[in-house]
Amino acid sequence: MGAAAQPCSSAGNVTSASVKTSVFVGTSLDGFIARSNGAFDFLSAGGDEEHGYQAFFASVDALVIGRHTYETALGFDAWPYESKPVFVPSSRPLAQAPQGAVVEHLSGGPADIVATLAARGIRHAYVDGGITVQRFLAAGLISRIVVTRVPVLIGEGIPLFGPTPGDIALKHVATRQYAGGLVQSEYEVAG
Repeated sequence: MGAAAQPCSSAGNVTSASVKTSVFVGTSLDGFIARSNGAFDFLSAGGDEEHGYQAFFASVDALVIGRHTYETALGFDAWPYESKPVFVPSSRPLAQAPQGAVVEHLSGGPADIVATLAARGIRHAYVDGGITVQRFLAAGLISRIVVTRVPVLIGEGIPLFGPTPGDIALKHVATRQYAGGLVQSEYEVAG
């Protein structure tokens, strides 16, 4: 069930380096994660083939998802995050979580949130939601990015990447292509 907002604070000797943070996201070829109205119906243009998400999801201990992503997930037929802890940074109260979901409402910046995760023994967190991903990137707190491009141009929408405080160097790990036309690129954030 959803919990009251908890302020995050740095935890003594725990460092953010002890938490790996990853982004695993689908985009249109022109770099949008959703239409301007929040719909992501275009993602099905790549077919329903498995493209590594299940293995990725099994590798994470918890999720940090933006408020809009949380509200979108509430509208699904089934809670997509199973019993994994979900942390939602927001300055406003959250809608009630579904029965059996482990959801915690947090406040604070990305560094505070990562310190909270580290203090709780979380080793690998999945960061999702456009604004949340952008804030974690700007704070230098994303370790790995996996972007799966769907073969469709939608022209406008919500971009995955926004303004950054400077260049963010990436190290290419792999690029894979799938029969349905998906192209997936994986990067480690350098430095």
